[in-house]
Amino acid sequence: MTPPTLETPHPRRGIRWWPALLLLAASAVVIAAFRLQDTPFQQRNLRTLITLVITGAALFLWWLTLSRARWKLRLTVAAIVVGLMGLAAASFRIRGVSGDLLPILEPRWARSAPPATEPAVTPAPADPVLAAGARTDFPQFLGPDRTATVAGITLDPDWAAHPPTVVWRQPIGAAWSGFAVVGERAVTQEQRGDQESVTCYDLRTGRLLWAHGDAASYSTTIAGAGPRCTPTIVSNRVFTLGATGLLNCLELASGRLVWQRSITGDAGARMPEWGFAGSPLFLDGLVIVSAGGQPDRSLLAYRADSGELAWAAGSAPVGYSSPFVAELAGVRQILLFNSRRITAHDPVAGSVLWEYPWGVGQPHVAVPVVVGTNRVVFSSGYGVGAELLDIGRQTDGSLAATRVWQSRRMKAKFANLVARDGFLYGLDDGILACVDLADGSQRWKEGRYGHGQGLLVGGHFLLMSEPGELVLLRPTPEAPHELHRFRVFSSKTWDPIAPAGEFLLVRNDLEAACLRLALADSALR
Repeated sequence: MTPPTLETPHPRRGIRWWPALLLLAASAVVIAAFRLQDTPFQQRNLRTLITLVITGAALFLWWLTLSRARWKLRLTVAAIVVGLMGLAAASFRIRGVSGDLLPILEPRWARSAPPATEPAVTPAPADPVLAAGARTDFPQFLGPDRTATVAGITLDPDWAAHPPTVVWRQPIGAAWSGFAVVGERAVTQEQRGDQESVTCYDLRTGRLLWAHGDAASYSTTIAGAGPRCTPTIVSNRVFTLGATGLLNCLELASGRLVWQRSITGDAGARMPEWGFAGSPLFLDGLVIVSAGGQPDRSLLAYRADSGELAWAAGSAPVGYSSPFVAELAGVRQILLFNSRRITAHDPVAGSVLWEYPWGVGQPHVAVPVVVGTNRVVFSSGYGVGAELLDIGRQTDGSLAATRVWQSRRMKAKFANLVARDGFLYGLDDGILACVDLADGSQRWKEGRYGHGQGLLVGGHFLLMSEPGELVLLRPTPEAPHELHRFRVFSSKTWDPIAPAGEFLLVRNDLEAACLRLALADSALR
């Protein structure tokens, strides 16, 4: 009989690390490939984030199923990871994204919106003096003629000796709307609780003079909350378009509602993905807005005095650019940057004068830039770029657009471009650039300011960067010549700026401020 023997137990194998190392290496290679691609920042960032999420999930599964760690250790580590993720989710929230589609985190206890109740309104004189002279008026989006160019103001460029000063600063309801200024009144739009509001402030003190609210609301995590358009002021009337499509005519003196229309109802259209963003255009007694209704309801014109629909025309889907009036090839026309195509309309009847295909369905935001008697530049982001179009008459007398050049060296996502002395200046996917209008070649590209907003003021370019810094530049075809920076906000800033003489109104979705800028001795005449 053979005596029993004791079997020697097999030694326990260690943790299987190679799958994790392989995952990390593969993830690094994929991310590097994405970052090196000649694609828009937004696509690269989005693909990088998706890769990181997939890698994290794969590592978690590896640890639980293939790591060969003791089960007690596996479950303990998994519980810690899940707990940390839960703690992070409980402590932070995503407050939108940057212009390059990077998520912006903020503590959940931080203020993200003002109270739903309106602040106290400061009574104003019953018949205020509203016209303080053209030198202080900025009555609509991008200035008096919507060219992002302001004449009659000469800034003192020595901010080291005479820096901007803050006249007032205060919380404001969420919106990507800018200010329109006439006289001592500054009007903007904001979301206050469930009310989409038009608000009027005293230019010099920031006191709320009146507020008009409508029961409407737009908000998404990526796009943010509130209205998108800038008011248009004409005489004693304020015309506003909300993100959901409510078109208002209000009294500038009191905020009293004169008339209101729903452009979605009038056009048989739906609210676009990012909300309505085209600021109303006033032209020849008409208020003109982009609605995107089909067929023959793309562009709507209302009588300014009554709100009656004067005409509707075009069948292009709605974009996010504002209607713009120009004279090209000797013909006055309304240019509209729609989704997938550009259209030009007759201002009297609304009929389409010419069309031109554009882009691949990505948002179109920037207004066109007229650079000659028959030439105009359009630009959009997401890797599309810019084109110079020549508008000419055909043998049958109709108008048509012909491409002069195409360039991917100027991709305006949110920001609007300015032209000066044969060159185009603006933010090329968040980086300041200069393009030669003769052939579309890029002269320089430097200075990452993000997707902010700027204006050509006299001989200087005044830029509010996406991180909230006010930047003064003197761009030339040789270099951007940055002169000074002044920190205004510490959060994402996409709203357009509004100069009014020595004052500059700036805002984002949390705060508004009025700055006083030093002017040259002969700045105001």
